[in-house]
Amino acid sequence: MNPSRIERIECMVYRVPIERPVRTSFGAMTDRAGTFVRVTAEDGAFGWGEVFSNFPQVGAEHRARLVHSLFDPLLKGRECDDPVKTWRWLEAQLRRLAIQCGEPGPFAQIIGAIDQALWDLKARRAQVPLWRLLAADPRTQGDAVLKRDGAQGEQTAPDSVARVRVYASGFGPTAVGEMSAASHALGFRAIKFKVGFGVDVDRRNFLELRDAVGPDVQVMVDANQAWDPDEAPGRVAELMEFSPLWIEEPMPADVPVAVWAALATGTGAAFAAGENLRGLQSFDEALRAGFLRFVQPDVAKWGGISGCREVALLARELGVEFCPHWLAGGVGLAASLHLRAAMGQGGYAEVDANPNPLRQAVCPIEIRDGWVTLSEAPGIGVDPSAAGLEQYRIKGV
Repeated sequence: MNPSRIERIECMVYRVPIERPVRTSFGAMTDRAGTFVRVTAEDGAFGWGEVFSNFPQVGAEHRARLVHSLFDPLLKGRECDDPVKTWRWLEAQLRRLAIQCGEPGPFAQIIGAIDQALWDLKARRAQVPLWRLLAADPRTQGDAVLKRDGAQGEQTAPDSVARVRVYASGFGPTAVGEMSAASHALGFRAIKFKVGFGVDVDRRNFLELRDAVGPDVQVMVDANQAWDPDEAPGRVAELMEFSPLWIEEPMPADVPVAVWAALATGTGAAFAAGENLRGLQSFDEALRAGFLRFVQPDVAKWGGISGCREVALLARELGVEFCPHWLAGGVGLAASLHLRAAMGQGGYAEVDANPNPLRQAVCPIEIRDGWVTLSEAPGIGVDPSAAGLEQYRIKGV
């Protein structure tokens, strides 16, 4: 067969006004942006990906212009049947240019989105959901998805459904109890809220959350890199009183791994991180240093499906839980759910529970007792062009 080749790459930017800003320890989102990439092959097959564009708030349009001016002409006519091969080629091809123009982050985010789209395209062409395509890879072998024939040792098509355990996130520093109760009513049984707003605020939110949902809901906290190494031990110790499942990013991601390891040893805390790591070497160093119990690569920040799957495989080898990070629109959420499902039923996937049509209209999900069941629709099973988002689209980018 002749190889499939890329005909064009499009990038659409959407912005949705919101009533309540989404706040972190380092800033706030006053609207919700979505940057969706569609890769179309010469035979008309297509796939979708999503670029990280939460911060800075002006970043979505910039990333779209990079796609149109650089990535579309670079990839036009290139073979697209092997997403991993294309991902590795892009990483190598653009490494020096990213350094030269000071934009390794935006380049990595766009490469991640293109990789998502190529995997979606491949699964749609095969008429299977992406989780099945990934699980069929001998390297992946999701423990709750693939079965083996005992006599022959050959892989058999998975006959179980793909279920992913999820947690609600995006809460804080206000209305934590209210939002937690609403999420619990929707079916969530694990909730993550943001800390790093001061001892009194963080403590109040823990108490409000427990009053709202009771003792049986699993609770995680996210500091969003709030504390310097000299401050972190005391702040982490204060949080340990409440026994969170994990404390996410208590320090900046670029703090040396030895300092992270010392903090974990000194406090006994379970740490989660990974959304702000970039490159397999960085993940390898962090995972082998032993301070992470949960690793959270983000398909739209670095690596797409190809790179984040490598992280998931290494995490499995080292006994670390793979919990893909996600706090944006419905395309990346769908990709994250499919990747988590392909690796089996361990870990968690993140679901931003703040109101956001770019997520809800694109990737509506039903949570039952803390789990989401994926459909048998081909690819990632979503199509933003059919989600009625035109009113939010930014023209001229």
